[in-house]
Amino acid sequence: MNGVHDLGGMHGFGPIEREINEPLFHAPWEGRVRSMMTLSVERGYFSLDAFRHGIERMAPAEYLRAPYFERWLTSVERNLIEHGFLSHEEMETRIAWLRDHPATEPPPASAAPSPAPSPPLAPPPGSTPPPLAPRFAVGDPVVTRNVHPTGHTRLPRYARGKRGIIDRQHGTHLFPDTNAHGLGEQPQPLYIVRFAAQELWGESAESGGAVSLDLWESYLEPAPA
Repeated sequence: MNGVHDLGGMHGFGPIEREINEPLFHAPWEGRVRSMMTLSVERGYFSLDAFRHGIERMAPAEYLRAPYFERWLTSVERNLIEHGFLSHEEMETRIAWLRDHPATEPPPASAAPSPAPSPPLAPPPGSTPPPLAPRFAVGDPVVTRNVHPTGHTRLPRYARGKRGIIDRQHGTHLFPDTNAHGLGEQPQPLYIVRFAAQELWGESAESGGAVSLDLWESYLEPAPA
């Protein structure tokens, strides 16, 4: 989807400020949020792609204001509610209790319903479908589709409708655009596509520079001769 999260190539945000010797977490709550997200995905409450899409749906001003792990927390809350493991009322009740008892250990939360059993990590022998035959070979010129989906996509806005070269084949991988919305993994070939910097950014780009992106096959079309 097009949104404020897709910042590649956008002007007006100033230089990237790099924090020297930055700690992994700036506060204890950030580590807890990371654990919440990791456990939720591992236990099948929602997928990694649904988590990413939750961040993408933040209001633009809120997204730009929020620090990194607050965006994570927003998506965890949204996905747990949307998938039926938490309600707005339960969350508001818990927040109110913590606000009124800041120095007291909170009581245990009610047990969340268990998700449907996740498939085994390693499918039984013979159950894995054969890899799909890739449409493109290394060295093939391609053009990315100029599409603007309303759902999750891994095709960045700045690279749409651009010409590149297949640099490497990654094999067959699940398709995030469907997996984010509970429509199944629908695996397809994945490639590294190399773009000249001037193809992406125009004549003002550094000469000889390049950008490589991991792109799924349905994002690509053969480049015209």
